[in-house]
Amino acid sequence: MNWLRKADSFIISLLTGIFFLFDFEEPLEKNRTYIYCANHSSNYDIMIMCILARGRFHFMGKQELLDNPVLRIFFRTIDVPVNRDSKISAFRAFKRVGDNLGEGMSLIIFPEGKIDDHYPPRLTPFKNGPFRLAIEKNIPIVPVSLTDVWKKMWDDGARYGTRPGFCHIYVHRPVFTGDLNIDDADWLKDRIFDLINSKLVHR
Repeated sequence: MNWLRKADSFIISLLTGIFFLFDFEEPLEKNRTYIYCANHSSNYDIMIMCILARGRFHFMGKQELLDNPVLRIFFRTIDVPVNRDSKISAFRAFKRVGDNLGEGMSLIIFPEGKIDDHYPPRLTPFKNGPFRLAIEKNIPIVPVSLTDVWKKMWDDGARYGTRPGFCHIYVHRPVFTGDLNIDDADWLKDRIFDLINSKLVHR
């Protein structure tokens, strides 16, 4: 399923003339389990993360994505949907994600939870869940700054259109969580927020 997503992302990139340039602060280990955390401003973000992720991976996303006929295929198989208005749904979703991480499947998540309605987009506060999970499971977090993707297509492209060109993605070095405890979750959340925000282009 992930191979299919990667292939589809490359094909769409070629057909639309939008190409992705990755700048790695340091190489990622091919067979290591990570939690990839990225800012979210465009429907291209999912394709970018599919291309970036190493090994086996899955997404955690809002339950509304089940309404998409294509994404539904993945969210009924390897990805994890969550109803953000239900604590029970969130608990079950993070339990399933934790089990997947324990089996060596990396997680891709947009910790803002949604695309900002403001244009140009701003980084909005992160949810706590992925950072607590990273500490509990001792999984390193890879912060990813999708620096200017919104300039090629913001949201779904309906309001401001799309245009071909190059998107720049900065992949920060992994932040390891082995020396942290659950009381450090807020510090970790703020640390990842600051790293991602440091590379964003707001104008």
